[in-house]
Amino acid sequence: MKLSDFKVLTFDCYGTLIDWETGLLEALKPLTDRVPRKLSGNEILETFARYESLQQERTPTKVYSELIATVCKRMAEGWAIPASWDECLQCGHSVKDWPAFPDSAEALAYLKEYYKLVILSNVDNESFAGSSAKLGVSFDAIYTAQDIGTYKPRDNNFHYLLDMLARAGTQKSDILHTAQSLRHDHVPANRHELKSCWIDRQHNREGSGATPLPSEMPHYDFRYFSMAELAEAHRKELAE
Repeated sequence: MKLSDFKVLTFDCYGTLIDWETGLLEALKPLTDRVPRKLSGNEILETFARYESLQQERTPTKVYSELIATVCKRMAEGWAIPASWDECLQCGHSVKDWPAFPDSAEALAYLKEYYKLVILSNVDNESFAGSSAKLGVSFDAIYTAQDIGTYKPRDNNFHYLLDMLARAGTQKSDILHTAQSLRHDHVPANRHELKSCWIDRQHNREGSGATPLPSEMPHYDFRYFSMAELAEAHRKELAE
């Protein structure tokens, strides 16, 4: 199997292309600064992940910026600290400001020459518009949780992706799903018999951060530590 076997790269965005953990820690700082004990970055992110997964299950149609605001409220309650709803909303609306990974824009610009690029993201459209501007590429399609009405890892999101791409003439065998999250992306990709590429940006870090680990390790077909490594692997493949 080769990278050049595929015609479409479908991407998770946050954690794969956008450095959402850095963005989250900065957005949560007004709350975490009030916690009387010292919190590590990983503890903050793992706490966020627990509440976020629960909230996505309970309110799958809630717009992501509002869902994050609710998660911030729950985190503050758990830490027994004050937090106004306006502060929580401000955190929720910070998604558009989260930084891209330094290698994302350049890698996407290169890959755009060889593939159609498609987003499948647990986000709302307004928030993604801010992120898209940082990535500097025109995506061929963008499918958000707001469009679909559920959050990954639900099968509905992948049914939607495959149905929409099939209508555009794309076969499943043409698609390589490219993502950091094993739980949100690679596990359901396995269920839908999609080939997948793991962008393992957390390979040199302790803890699971803002992405909960799955109960069992899913299969993946390619693994790279960054988008730059993926683009370079494609270059080398073409040169051989």
